[in-house]
Amino acid sequence: MAVDGFESVGQVRVNEKNSKKTYRLLFGAMTPVLVLMGASGVSAETLESALVRAYGNNPELNAQRAGVRVRDEDVAQAKSGYRPRVNATADYGQTYTDASRQGVFGGATRSSNIITPRGFGVEINQSIFDGFQTSNRVRAAESGVLGSREQLNTSEQSVLLDAATAYMDVLRDTAILDLQRNNVEVIDEQLRQTRDRFNVGEVTRTDVAQAEARLAASRSEASLAEANLRNSIAVYRQVVGVEPQQLAPGRPLDSLTPRSVDAAVKVALNEHPAIKARQHAVDVAELQVKVAQGALAPQLGVAGSVDQRYSSQSAGDQTFSASVVARLTVPIYEGGQVYSATRQAKEEAGQRRLEADSVRDQVRAAVQSSWGRLEAARAQIQAAQAQIDAAETALNGVREEARVGQRTTLDVLNAQQELLTARVNLIQAQRDRVVASYSLVNAMGRLHSRALALKVNHYSPKIHYDQVKDLWIGTSTPDGR
Repeated sequence: MAVDGFESVGQVRVNEKNSKKTYRLLFGAMTPVLVLMGASGVSAETLESALVRAYGNNPELNAQRAGVRVRDEDVAQAKSGYRPRVNATADYGQTYTDASRQGVFGGATRSSNIITPRGFGVEINQSIFDGFQTSNRVRAAESGVLGSREQLNTSEQSVLLDAATAYMDVLRDTAILDLQRNNVEVIDEQLRQTRDRFNVGEVTRTDVAQAEARLAASRSEASLAEANLRNSIAVYRQVVGVEPQQLAPGRPLDSLTPRSVDAAVKVALNEHPAIKARQHAVDVAELQVKVAQGALAPQLGVAGSVDQRYSSQSAGDQTFSASVVARLTVPIYEGGQVYSATRQAKEEAGQRRLEADSVRDQVRAAVQSSWGRLEAARAQIQAAQAQIDAAETALNGVREEARVGQRTTLDVLNAQQELLTARVNLIQAQRDRVVASYSLVNAMGRLHSRALALKVNHYSPKIHYDQVKDLWIGTSTPDGR
């Protein structure tokens, strides 16, 4: 539906009347940015503000933050092994006794009795030594928390990359749709002129048919471009959390891009959160080996109890007892289960080390691939700009030659198509230039809110960890649930 000279596509508006101005803005200067034409008077959404929205609203990222909070409780649970176990008991019942006794000189006596035994008590068990299983479980839980934080950092960077990609896709597809619609107008005018020339006998029916065929093809390309834009808008809404409105140009992250691929690889191997997460996973696995071995060590504990009993033997009696017992348990043979668990833990630790090596190789490959795409996009921008300049010159020449009969209508249509293709290539290359820079920074492990200087309340997983790691009691979460 057209509104004030604009045709709405989702929430992104394309000004069909300013297509030539769009070309100048898109292609007149060698700048790696895309320009989206739109209605005036509407504040523009920037790439940075889209990243801010994604940082706060993306459900995948918020779910990962919740997952880190889940892992925080592992530390509190592991520390429970240091603390006593206290149980209170109480019982109440009735006992009926019916007894008979044969006398020495004959005769029998019979008696019955009903008593109500009852009582209560408290029992305390405290582990003194468990083969260092508790301390190793605590250390493993702490390493698991650190690993989950690095996984959160990886998810954050992936979400921010997805947001930047979705933003640039909307810009790209909007500009391409503008080009395709303008191309429909140009070919439609070309068809009108061809029909006029056919009516006066300057061209043949074949020329008219060629123009008609090219117009149908251009309308099909415009429909495809509109479908692509709608898809990009849907992805943007999914990642960022709002509909795209007036999008400002996006720029590459040149300030965070190193000067060489070797420097980028070095940064990635030292800083990438996926590598750090795997290193923490190795630590957890190695500590689990020690936990399994601890089951073979002697176990020392102390148990204390206090009991108050009433009518336990006869009606009306009272009994009070208290005890403290130290118990040493030395495992001799557990049926092979502990030995098997130890071997299994060692194999798992070996698996985690191999996975860490694999992730390092993946990160290195991702950096090199992103670097290659960035360099290719830069070269493609220059090549596309040169292609556009040559195609514009060729189109002007072909049109002049067609006016004097030295060129056919098909030659003009082909020249127009080559210019359109060159312009679309430049748009794609400009989009790829920005996305490749974000991909490179992501591959290096630096595409996070602090490095990007996003104006957000930076999420700190340490706050929740400090709130729950030493809690002894309580079922409410720190946020009150």
